[in-house]
Amino acid sequence: MRHEVCLTAGAERDLEEIYEYLGRYESEDAADHVLERLLSVAETLSTVPERGNYPDELLALGIREYRQVFFEPYRVVYRVMAQRVVVYLVVDGRRDMQSMLARRLLGG
Repeated sequence: MRHEVCLTAGAERDLEEIYEYLGRYESEDAADHVLERLLSVAETLSTVPERGNYPDELLALGIREYRQVFFEPYRVVYRVMAQRVVVYLVVDGRRDMQSMLARRLLGG
């Protein structure tokens, strides 16, 4: 059973910012490659959305609604809701994840 994969406006902004950063500081080829891989990782969630693990930062708060998959060093944070997978966050995992998750997912 396939799930529909949707990106929130925030996740789309994340992808744009990653693409622009890589294009500016590495190369357009690197930006294209990373964007393609991140979108591919997100799309794989349509067939096996439960494969991702729970982010440690959220588990510490007892929250098990969100999962994550990786394209190192990037993390794709999402939630499975019925037949939809909603991607909320695509971010470099080396950033301050505690505050990123709190701000984007918990409204903090």
